[in-house]
Amino acid sequence: MRRTTHFVLLSLSLLFAAVACMSAQQLEQQKIKPEQRDLVEGILKNIHEALKKNYYDSSFHGLDVDARYKEYTQRIKRAETLGDAFRVVAAYVSGLNDSHTYFVPPRRSYIADYGYRMQMVGDACYVTEVRPGSEAEQKIHPGDQIISLDGYAISRGDLWQLDYYLNQIAPKPVTGMAVRSPSGETRKVMIATKYAKREEHSAFAGAMNSDFWTQKRERETQQQLMRQRFVEQGDALFWKMPAFAVEESEVDRMIRIARTHKTLILDLRGNPGGYVATLSHLVGSVMDHDVTIATRVMRKGQKPEVAKSRGNNVFTGNLIVLVDSKSASAAELFARVVQLEHRGTVVGDRSSGSVMESLYYPFDDYSGVLVFYGASITHADLIMADGKSLEKVGVTPDVLLLPSAVQLAAGEDPVLAKAAQLGGVNLDAVEAGKLFPFEWAPQ
Repeated sequence: MRRTTHFVLLSLSLLFAAVACMSAQQLEQQKIKPEQRDLVEGILKNIHEALKKNYYDSSFHGLDVDARYKEYTQRIKRAETLGDAFRVVAAYVSGLNDSHTYFVPPRRSYIADYGYRMQMVGDACYVTEVRPGSEAEQKIHPGDQIISLDGYAISRGDLWQLDYYLNQIAPKPVTGMAVRSPSGETRKVMIATKYAKREEHSAFAGAMNSDFWTQKRERETQQQLMRQRFVEQGDALFWKMPAFAVEESEVDRMIRIARTHKTLILDLRGNPGGYVATLSHLVGSVMDHDVTIATRVMRKGQKPEVAKSRGNNVFTGNLIVLVDSKSASAAELFARVVQLEHRGTVVGDRSSGSVMESLYYPFDDYSGVLVFYGASITHADLIMADGKSLEKVGVTPDVLLLPSAVQLAAGEDPVLAKAAQLGGVNLDAVEAGKLFPFEWAPQ
């Protein structure tokens, strides 16, 4: 969780504009130039200094970051491609094994689309969504268990880093995986990644304006996908909250609707977190008293995050919260506060265990072209009222319920159906699976 946003914020970069005509694979394999190597060494230096100054644990969990910095500087000198050099920077930061501390690379001139989404369900990884019309659709299906990806087994502990490298640091042109269908059949598949160029830039003043409008369209698409969705059925409000990145007025609007029902079913599955202010406002909207969400443990001292009750505007009915392995940060904090305050019931899968508070540090550099990049750096651990941190632990639901491979394949949602039952609403898994259909970003 961070005060700006939980999401990776990619800034404008013209780093790759000069080679926009090359394929993404060629771009990743292009031999690094001396000025690019110098640039990446500068990136590592800036991030190293920011870590030393701002990371919440001055002992760095026992890691010798100065020795590590020297080692990884030498690795950059040996890097053969620009992609290799960026991977070195990412690996340097990831050595802290902190979910909220990571390198944000310069913006690429292309977007990589694998055509599928995967997720941990319990201790197994499954294909959960496949983009219609993609190559992936011809080879894998929801409900297929991913036994290995490019020869490596997938576990809960490392999936978030794998996802980070595949989507932010080193997109792969082809993914090889071994999968097991719901019927038990095992097969190996190779899936080509689809690449789409971002809008090309000229070398003149219009380039900045062109990129501005490209990013504006991307932000609008993201806002559409992240909008609040809800369904009113019987005495229950089903609220799908994709992220804690909305205005307080929007939270108030949803709570006003909820107060006309006996039960609020708040679906935080897949919610990656977001603003501290949104979390605090939502907690205060379902509690009849002030609540300490967590205590920040920082490099210098401690500070509680207190949610003020909304008084007469509080929802006082039956509260049911849904979480899964992709519920992270603020979503996990909210669910755990509900448990600790005995305010409601948490249903679903164990959450991500990605619960720290961080700030985003932007940087820019110039080496023939202007480059923007950044780093998310944790500035506080968060200790709950029971004296424990959720980092690497997550929230264990009161009602642990996992969809089966067969149910994933059929698009059923037994978790939402169970929540409906607890709220006194008759809704089977098939109907529940249709309430909030998954939406793909346009290509």
